[in-house]
Amino acid sequence: MFENFPKKRPPLPAEYQEIYDAHYKENREGGSNAAGLAQKLERWMHRCVAADTKAEHVPATLEVGGGTLNHLEHEPNTSVYDVVEPFRYLYESSPLRSRVRKFYDDIREIPAETKYGRIVSIATFEHIEDLPSVVARCGLLIEAGGSLRVAIPSEGTILWKLGYTLTTGAEFKKRYGLDYEVLMKHEHVNTAREIEEVLRYFFSDVKRKVFGVAAGLSIYQYFECRDPDLVRCRDHKN
Repeated sequence: MFENFPKKRPPLPAEYQEIYDAHYKENREGGSNAAGLAQKLERWMHRCVAADTKAEHVPATLEVGGGTLNHLEHEPNTSVYDVVEPFRYLYESSPLRSRVRKFYDDIREIPAETKYGRIVSIATFEHIEDLPSVVARCGLLIEAGGSLRVAIPSEGTILWKLGYTLTTGAEFKKRYGLDYEVLMKHEHVNTAREIEEVLRYFFSDVKRKVFGVAAGLSIYQYFECRDPDLVRCRDHKN
């Protein structure tokens, strides 16, 4: 089923590599007009993921792809919070860093006996080259009754492509004189449909919400996943 994984990320041309780190961090922090607009729209993803944190007690949480730690602003009641994020420069200057109990560069570093009531991820699964292995490990790290809560852009749909072409893509072209599509193909190696297929393979109970009228006509999608198939998860993990 997963013969296309792990994916191989297309290499970036030299002119893209020169501006990559600064552009990526600025984009994640909403540092330009288009990025700022994107950040406002992305709040839908953050709200969906954090919708279960209104209770006084929030289970221990792991975020896969913590980035600049901007999701923590949406979880004021979450006290035990670990993060998987290989790009340390994204969070090293964040004022929210003190709220994180433990940072990991890779989900495979987390001891098997560590369990979480919640594993969350926002705009990350589209970037992961070996997504089935990561989702399988998430299934093994979730305690009984816990959930994997994933929000993603609707990569592979016409509405998503039109949205970034007219905003971030146009700004990128004006600023750098480069085609934003090259950067997107390097970054987004998985489509929304592929991500959903992986989630449904490893989890028995998967519910979806969309920011749009349907999955194929949406900007973002959110998945709440429960009841991992532990046999499949164990068989697939690296």
